[in-house]
Amino acid sequence: MPRPSAGSHHNDKLHVKKGDTVIVLSGKHRGQTGKVLLALPRDQKVVVEGVNVITKNVKPSPANPQGGQERRELALHASKVAIVDPETGKATRIRKQIVDGKKVRVAVGSGKVID
Repeated sequence: MPRPSAGSHHNDKLHVKKGDTVIVLSGKHRGQTGKVLLALPRDQKVVVEGVNVITKNVKPSPANPQGGQERRELALHASKVAIVDPETGKATRIRKQIVDGKKVRVAVGSGKVID
């Protein structure tokens, strides 16, 4: 049985992808930057390295016989992050453009190709 998609999004696309450097725009982690570790397009969420970190108590298991506390990043909604402009280092929107016959993402602020 297919999983219902989050919200009313008719397509499962994000403006960011794994490996992008992003900045958090809102919430208690506003202003923090990090690399996208995981993109979850179905849920419109992203996991960013070093942002939204919690401490989780873990029971001992065969994989981890010690147990104890583990620090891990939780997912943020994708609308709360923006790609960092490679030229200015500030948050920017992106647009898609065809360069040399290939569709690439371009920073709106500086016009630099992101990928």
